[in-house]
Amino acid sequence: MRKFFIAAFSVAAFSLILFVQLSCTQQAENKPLTQAEMVARGKYLVTAGGCSDCHTPKIYTDMGPVPDTTKLLAGYFASEKLPWADLSMIGPGKWVMTEQNFSAWLGPWGISYAANLTPDNATGIGAMSEDMFIKTLRDGKWMGVGRPLMPPMPWQGIGTFNDQDLKCIYSYLKSLKPIHNIVPQPTMPDKVAEMLAKK
Repeated sequence: MRKFFIAAFSVAAFSLILFVQLSCTQQAENKPLTQAEMVARGKYLVTAGGCSDCHTPKIYTDMGPVPDTTKLLAGYFASEKLPWADLSMIGPGKWVMTEQNFSAWLGPWGISYAANLTPDNATGIGAMSEDMFIKTLRDGKWMGVGRPLMPPMPWQGIGTFNDQDLKCIYSYLKSLKPIHNIVPQPTMPDKVAEMLAKK
């Protein structure tokens, strides 16, 4: 009988500890974050999510490309020369290509260019409201209502983040140094050869 009470007490104690832990975790998740906490979480999400892989130009080192932090998240620079590409290698079941900064991508959709995510009002997200930013990532449309976001932008996955995480990402991006950089509009498939010939 004593073993039964010890076992019952152990189960009850474990259940209470688990309940308190889950309750505290839920309270922590629902607690409003300070602006500094939002920026810090946003920086974590942007860094862990690899946003710089496409949205930050690169510097080449002995160990390969690293993000150029002086142009952090400023997107594709139109002054960069696009390399020649054999367009017969592009298409469904074939290749998708990128240039040395991983910020311009060539595929069956044409050429897509990584957006300027800095808070520059004219060329970045500076004029974009928080609601518009969230709508962009949820609906996959620029400014929430415009043209589709192009591959390889993984908006389908990012759009599943909860509101708080998307607000944190927005807060972090708005805390960055604004960089004036006009990113070209996507090049449609029928204009790719012409665009590469210009470069």
